[in-house]
Amino acid sequence: MPILFDAAWHRRALRGEIDAINQMAEAMLQPLYVFCFHRVGGDTHCCEEAVQETLVRALREMDRYDPSRCGDNIFPWLAGLARNEISRALKERRRSVSLDAAWKRIDRELLPLYERLEAIPLDDTLLHREETRDLVNATLSQIPARYREALEAKYLRGLSVRDLASLWQSTEKAVESQLTRARKAFRHTFLTLARSLSADTY
Repeated sequence: MPILFDAAWHRRALRGEIDAINQMAEAMLQPLYVFCFHRVGGDTHCCEEAVQETLVRALREMDRYDPSRCGDNIFPWLAGLARNEISRALKERRRSVSLDAAWKRIDRELLPLYERLEAIPLDDTLLHREETRDLVNATLSQIPARYREALEAKYLRGLSVRDLASLWQSTEKAVESQLTRARKAFRHTFLTLARSLSADTY
C-alpha cells in the first residue's frame, strides 16, 4: 500500500522522527534515481550525488512541503528540489572537465616560466578577492611547493618578512627574494590559467 505523505506524516518528519524520514528515503529513492538518471546524461555518480543532495535538502527544508497542496504526494515537491541539484551537479561536472582540459594544455607553458622568473610585483589584494578565490586556489596548487609555502605564509597567515626570516633561519633579504620569485610564479600561472579557462567558456 502506497505511503501517504500527509499532514500526519509531515508533523512526524518535522519533529525529526527517524521512521518518518526512513519512510521517505525508502519510498522515494528509486523514483528520484529514475528521475535524475537521464537528466544527468546517464552518469551514475552524478545521479547518485543529485539524489543524495535532494534528500538532504528535503530534510533541511521540510517545513516548505505542503501535503494539502501536493495531494499527500511528496514526489512532485522532491522533483522540484532535484531539478536544482541536477543543474548544480551538471555545472560542477562541466567545470571539472574544463579545468582538467585546461591543466593539460597549460602544463607545457608553465614549466619554462619557472626557469626564467623576473621580479614583477603582484597586487597583494589579489589573494583576498572573493570573485577570484577558486582560481587563486587552483593557481596555488600548480606553483612549486616552495613558492606556495612562501605566499601562504605571507598573505594567508599574515607573517612578516622578519617573521619568515626567523622561521626559516634565513635573512630578510633572502626572504624578500623568495617572495619576489613566488609572486612572479603566481602571476604567470594565474594569468595563464585565467586565459585558458576563459577560452573554454567560448
